[in-house]
Amino acid sequence: MDNTTVEYTVLIVGTLVTVTILTYILRRIFNFIINENSNRLLVNPTNFIFLKNSISFILYSVAIFWIFYKIPYFKSLGTALFAGAGVLAAMIGFASQKAFSNIIGGLFILIFKPFRVSDVIEISNNRRGIVEEITLRHTIIRDYEHRRVIIPNSIISEETIVNSSITDQRIRKRIEFGISYDSDIDKACEIIRDEILKHPLRIDNRTEEEIAADVDPVIVRVVMLADSSVTLRTFVWANNNDDAHVLMCDVLKSIKSEFDKAGIEIPFPHRTIVIKNSENSLKHK
Repeated sequence: MDNTTVEYTVLIVGTLVTVTILTYILRRIFNFIINENSNRLLVNPTNFIFLKNSISFILYSVAIFWIFYKIPYFKSLGTALFAGAGVLAAMIGFASQKAFSNIIGGLFILIFKPFRVSDVIEISNNRRGIVEEITLRHTIIRDYEHRRVIIPNSIISEETIVNSSITDQRIRKRIEFGISYDSDIDKACEIIRDEILKHPLRIDNRTEEEIAADVDPVIVRVVMLADSSVTLRTFVWANNNDDAHVLMCDVLKSIKSEFDKAGIEIPFPHRTIVIKNSENSLKHK
């Protein structure tokens, strides 16, 4: 092995080792910034996390170009490949277009911010969860069963996204009840209002003008006269999506219990079955 080969080997190994160490150090620095300073500085961690996940790709890409530039053999080989392998380049470009579309999708997410890390979002098929990480290739969502849903950036960029946290985390939850036509509507509305007002997770979202005018904080209205029930609807405010879900579950239970005590019926479907007793059919059996 001549001195030139040894020199090039040292250059390649040294470059890759340096990049590996530098990547590790930079990722640790970004982890420290994200974990320790995001809340204190009131800075959303999305940009830091995306940049942290891009470090490896950027540094290793630079290292490969540096090696090709410094070693004459690789430099001439690369020139020959680019000059005489147009078909191969086209094939590689076609095969990697998905990868580039994911990178571009990730950059668009970073720039336009339809969602950020820690946002609660819902996408197609009723998949809902918390954005945990945004990488160059994909976005990781932790759903409410503590599973990770990994979606390529090119796909999630084209989704219709319901973001519960983008500007204001407060949720206006709709709650409906169906009561029978024989039940006391005023009493049912009173029970619904009282049970919601007692819940500790409910927040008062009235304006100062509405408070001064003594507008009711919980308004229950009749919204439909259905085939077998009268539909009552109200809206409840909570601080965030999780609180709204807990509030809804709790008041559904407590209101049902109070309805039972007050004799207010929640109708359920009835089915009438007609059995025809035919002598002819009996003879054939």
